[in-house]
Amino acid sequence: MVTFLITSALVLGLFAIAIYFWQKPANKTETIELPPPYPPRALFPDAPPVHELATPEDNQHDELIERAQHGDLNVLLEVNGTGIIYQKLLTSLVSSATQEDKLFDVVSFVAKHNLPANHSLVESTTRAWQTSPERQLTSQMLHLAALTNDAEIYDIAIQQALTCWRDGKLLDVSASELQALINSEFWLLSAQARSSGRGFILKRTLSDVRRELEATNNHQTTQLPS
Repeated sequence: MVTFLITSALVLGLFAIAIYFWQKPANKTETIELPPPYPPRALFPDAPPVHELATPEDNQHDELIERAQHGDLNVLLEVNGTGIIYQKLLTSLVSSATQEDKLFDVVSFVAKHNLPANHSLVESTTRAWQTSPERQLTSQMLHLAALTNDAEIYDIAIQQALTCWRDGKLLDVSASELQALINSEFWLLSAQARSSGRGFILKRTLSDVRRELEATNNHQTTQLPS
């Protein structure tokens, strides 16, 4: 009898537990999805990109270039002879110097103030020098080539001067004078330019030129009457 009562109590307890779990709602974790993002929009849709906005410096450079195009040489000093803007101004001055005397004004100004030269100025000066290779213009051509601080440009200028001298077109320049001029302008190049790879080639050119000019000078000395 006792066993029956205990068994009945256990059955009723299990039945009650089963009903409890059957009626309890299942806990489900729902994922809340965010709405899709809106297309990105600029705060001011009609505003131009930042890189297209003109700055005061850009406006100033435009004014300087315009002055250079009208032949104002002082713009080279106003930018302290440095930077990309200087190269642009110098190129503009050379391009606007359509007459030879205007070009020589640029050459004299750059040489007087010991400003950097560039390929455009050297090339234009060399063309003018080739039509009239005389002492002063030869000196200016080599000087400008050295002011570029480019060993390759100066090397080319030396070889052009030497070729002109060999062809007998530099009648007012002796071998010793040409050698002295070439050697003196070489030291306008910076130490970095002189020690570069192109500087090494330039030094070989200088060595060859020195031997040729010294041999010619010695030969001319022995030909003088005693």
